[in-house]
Amino acid sequence: MEPSTEPRFLVIGKVLRAHGVRGEIRVLPHTDEPQRFTWLKEVYVGERDLKPVAVEGVRFHQDLVLLKLAGYDFRDETDALKGELLLVPMADAIPLEEGEYFLFQLLGLAVVTDEGQYLGQVQDVIETGANNVFVVKGEGGKDILLPDIKDVVTEIDFENGRLTVHILPGLLP
Repeated sequence: MEPSTEPRFLVIGKVLRAHGVRGEIRVLPHTDEPQRFTWLKEVYVGERDLKPVAVEGVRFHQDLVLLKLAGYDFRDETDALKGELLLVPMADAIPLEEGEYFLFQLLGLAVVTDEGQYLGQVQDVIETGANNVFVVKGEGGKDILLPDIKDVVTEIDFENGRLTVHILPGLLP
């Protein structure tokens, strides 16, 4: 059996900086459901050397989450967390509805036009306010930017590793 290429953890936020002097941190949520922070008992901190840390408190301020983690009681301790990612195990991910997917699942998919032309592979997804944009690494190393809109993306086939697109005038260089 092949080892899974899916991550074992899912990023749910990034620490921006300390908040106040009593150990809270400002977190930019990377989730469509920021309320999920209120039901977390623990969160994993870091990218490489993940360590579980108990969540002691959650508040919301503007578009940010103010998080109090166990063992981080003073500003100088929380300053060390600046820039760190906050993750949860995939088993704790919010269940997806039919037709929904995690953005990381798109990475590496072959991109093919509805006319059968191979364009490249999805290398990145840019999240914008209106819609996501798929960055496709084309042949010759050139990036192709494709908007994730229903007029362009006609099918996402995870089973066969393919994203089928309809090319509107002006989308290709």
